[in-house]
Amino acid sequence: MRNLFAALRDALASGQDAVLVTVVASSGSTPRGAGARMVVTGQGRLCGTIGGGAVEYRSQQVAQELLRTGGAHLEHFRLHENQVQDLGMICGGAVDVYFRHIPAGDADTLALVGHMESLYRAGEPAWLICEITGGCGGAMGIYGGKSGVFGLSLPSALTGALGGKPCQLTDGGRTYYCEPLFQAGRVYVFGGGHVSQALVPALTAVDFRCVVLEDRPEFCRPELFPGVEETRLVDNARLADFVTVEERDYVVVMTRGHKDDQAVQAQMLRTPAHYIGVIGSRRKTAGVFARLREEGFTDADLARITTPIGLDIKAETPAEIAVSIAAQLIQVRAERAGH
Repeated sequence: MRNLFAALRDALASGQDAVLVTVVASSGSTPRGAGARMVVTGQGRLCGTIGGGAVEYRSQQVAQELLRTGGAHLEHFRLHENQVQDLGMICGGAVDVYFRHIPAGDADTLALVGHMESLYRAGEPAWLICEITGGCGGAMGIYGGKSGVFGLSLPSALTGALGGKPCQLTDGGRTYYCEPLFQAGRVYVFGGGHVSQALVPALTAVDFRCVVLEDRPEFCRPELFPGVEETRLVDNARLADFVTVEERDYVVVMTRGHKDDQAVQAQMLRTPAHYIGVIGSRRKTAGVFARLREEGFTDADLARITTPIGLDIKAETPAEIAVSIAAQLIQVRAERAGH
């Protein structure tokens, strides 16, 4: 999402008109659900996707028309059984797609994207809110969990109803599409080896914010981890001096050996981390858990640890293991958001 709005900003700043295309509702079996988004310019689809296939193709045609006429438009795609062949779909469903034309250099949109970036850097949860009353182009703004509303006026009843999933809310006869842009919380990756180097770009590609913590300077260089928010050179024996892990955060432990893994796990179990995952075999886990029990940790404490980390996809290479871990964190994030 961050990359998509950066692409939108760059297009507007370079003198191009753009159309922001968003799936605002879906039901049945559809390629993408609410929140899928793409940016279209005169050269075609610039960034993002709403699922490909016939719906995306037709949406690009609608977007090109709006580039000529301006304005906003809400299109209802009904993929009923008698339409399946015409739309190239193999299963039914319904998709509502909202199109918003944005002229080149639009100051309000550029300010909005700038504010979005500042919220991301501050780690503040935020929601994008677009008025879609009657399908016409109303205001677009952002609600920050701490900073409040930017770019439009919203009733407090509406902001109080925002949650972890895209939704449409109505207040005072006006309808708003509301979507979480990013939720607070970081992934703290302990260890900067080959799996971490593959994992960080995979996680940042799906909007996780990653911090790598490593006790070896040669494995703590930011250039090893494309997209990393920060790398920190730490002492694994006293991590509280270097990091504060909160309930909203994820912990991934993949240090260079059993001793360091044990030290990190013992300290992370004393935090309220939402997720603690540890790489390693079951044999290694049994040995580390035995020593953690000797330190006074209970079975209930150890049950907080996911190990072996990642979904069981028979991964072997660092890149494959990174995919399995990223998939598991996506699953955990979605479950926490109520999906």
